[in-house]
Amino acid sequence: MILQHLTLTNFKNYQSLDADFSPRINCITGDNGEGKTNILDAIYYLSFCKSFFTGLDSQNIRHGEQFFIVQGQYDSDGQSEEIYCGFEPGKRKRFKRNKKEYDRFADHIGLIPLVMVSPTDINLIIGGSDDRRKFMDGIISQFDREYLLKYQEYTRILAQRNHLLKETPQTWQIDDSILQIYDSQLSEAGQYIYQKRKEFVSGIEPIFQKYFEAISRGKEKVSLEYQTTLDEKPLEQQLTENRAIDMATRYTNFGIHKDDLEFGMSGMPIKRLGSQGQQKTYLVAMKLAQFEYIDGLCGRKPVLLLDDIFDKLDQTRVEQIVNIVSQSNFGQIFITDTSTQRIDSILQKFGSDHYHYNLKDNRLTLM
Repeated sequence: MILQHLTLTNFKNYQSLDADFSPRINCITGDNGEGKTNILDAIYYLSFCKSFFTGLDSQNIRHGEQFFIVQGQYDSDGQSEEIYCGFEPGKRKRFKRNKKEYDRFADHIGLIPLVMVSPTDINLIIGGSDDRRKFMDGIISQFDREYLLKYQEYTRILAQRNHLLKETPQTWQIDDSILQIYDSQLSEAGQYIYQKRKEFVSGIEPIFQKYFEAISRGKEKVSLEYQTTLDEKPLEQQLTENRAIDMATRYTNFGIHKDDLEFGMSGMPIKRLGSQGQQKTYLVAMKLAQFEYIDGLCGRKPVLLLDDIFDKLDQTRVEQIVNIVSQSNFGQIFITDTSTQRIDSILQKFGSDHYHYNLKDNRLTLM
């Protein structure tokens, strides 16, 4: 899927914006705060029905306005695809494909595979386990519809079980048969999620190692370790054995919602090692591995968004990243940067098949 044209109305800092894009390389330069990242977030919306940065759609409405609209015109193997997203507070978010509205947003996920590389990816290293679970779930959901549905089912049942635990007075005894129903349902959905996460980590790790070595030109061994109690015993057994703990804490303490993904390098957690540049190299390599992994399973090249990734990287690593993404196995790419000079240097390696926009005062000017 190639994004040919993007239209924004009242989205973040844009009252209106229209832009055409190259099927290969699209660079947007401008000062910090001009809204470069907001354009990439709009493109992300068209793939995932939500923002990369916030879970609240209302925060993406331009100040003083009552709604926002994001529209994209895509080329899919010669066929035109029109994707529409509109949101107005107090009403259901509307998402359409070729003017036909989706009943479920989940039915759209995977149509336009996409990989976003952002400075906020550092949260995968320094943030909590929730960030790393979202990372796994977001990737797998792009190529496995059943996974997304199982994840939504698990989340719904978990919320119901936690509500029961929280709202039942301490002096009351919860009926074991009710908890057993929840435990059985959680176990069924959780087992599928657990298995797919293990397959994902096993499959992406060697690809990750390949990209890390290519960018860093080093021989450090990088690793991913999926940490879960389901390796020890089935979830339903864990829930049954630990009901007293759940009753005391008023919360479900065991399950795939407690899993984690440890990022390692040279046998140590990456958060304890290296400079900002080394950690950024680690994350960029991870995201490029994500691109290849999704491409291999979907048979469609994801759109690649590179948001301000060259800051804090030395020139050698910048050149290695550029050499990698300029190869034919990568498709449409969007790059933002504050340095026009750096982007011009990068574009010389790509050849003529590119657009370079400068962004100032909410206006894109083709360079």
